[in-house]
Amino acid sequence: MYNDFIYPEEVSELLHIATSTAYKVIRTLNTELKNAGYKTRSGRVSRRYFNERFGLKVS
Repeated sequence: MYNDFIYPEEVSELLHIATSTAYKVIRTLNTELKNAGYKTRSGRVSRRYFNERFGLKVS
């Protein structure tokens, strides 16, 4: 099943960064979404938005 959210561990793997840095990336993306009027949850971010911002293709 496809998960709508991406979590720090997966962000860390995809971007080859530390988990603590992945949390910062997620926080930044959530701030952008919040400023655009979306509701967010800490510690996770929309997979669709993450892929869009980092130019990743969904297969």
